[in-house]
Amino acid sequence: MAEAPLFGSDLPPGHRSGFISIVGRPNVGKSTLLNRVLGRKIAAVTPKPQTTRRRLLGIKTRDTAQLLFLDTPGIHATRDLLTERMVERAVASLSEADVALWVLAASDGLTAADRDVAARLPSGRKPIIVALNKIDAVAKAALLPTLAAVAALMPDRPVVPVSAQTGENVEELLRTIEATLSEGPRYYPADELTDEPERAIVAEIVREKVMMATREEVPYAIAVSVDAFEEKPEKHVVVITATIHVARDSQKPIVIGERGARLKTIGQSARRDIEALLGTRVFLELFVRVQENWTSQPARLRDFGL
Repeated sequence: MAEAPLFGSDLPPGHRSGFISIVGRPNVGKSTLLNRVLGRKIAAVTPKPQTTRRRLLGIKTRDTAQLLFLDTPGIHATRDLLTERMVERAVASLSEADVALWVLAASDGLTAADRDVAARLPSGRKPIIVALNKIDAVAKAALLPTLAAVAALMPDRPVVPVSAQTGENVEELLRTIEATLSEGPRYYPADELTDEPERAIVAEIVREKVMMATREEVPYAIAVSVDAFEEKPEKHVVVITATIHVARDSQKPIVIGERGARLKTIGQSARRDIEALLGTRVFLELFVRVQENWTSQPARLRDFGL
């Protein structure tokens, strides 16, 4: 959370602020929605479930409000210590936030997994807003049964159909969220998008590219650490060294690929996104290391910020 509020004399009367926890089952588009709201990519996004592993703060500053979004891992059945911690953090964010933003995928309807998430949402007076995402993938008429089912499950809670992919109706969602917040100051400068250090975002970008490049072969046994991050302004370049950690010996050659081809592709794709993030040239060097069964080791999870 913010260390101290930044009370600005130029804030309009009635300025609002608050924390919004983005929750939902895996693969409903929570991180894509956050990136769309911010107008810039800070959260890793892949078609694979459980891409998001930890809480990520996204800061949306408007003229009349500052909306502090907590992007969270998908809530799902756990299978190891890693997934247990992911779900714990998602659920914990609900108690930290002022508003719960429950995201569903319109393309899937209201599933049993969605209902499991709904059962974890706060009861009582805390605002809950439902974002029915991925409406770009569904005919308008086909939305009606899902809207009716959600309304029956969550009576008197606002439901806003949106497309994080195209941006459709996202502004309406922001207005709906803002209306639920109490009056408050700006907690962060207006030009900040997150409190995450650049090194952490770089690590997430690399992990995203590994997940995309390896498809189903090495789905979730990947972690990334940034070992060196050196700015060289005289050469207009940032030199970054990062290590891709895998959980088994057999996964290392999959990430590297034949004669290093896959690792090279991962590096090239990651470098483009990192250059867009940092606004400068980047030299990126990647290594692959085996950390046997790291997903079940508390010490390793702490090392990777999990």
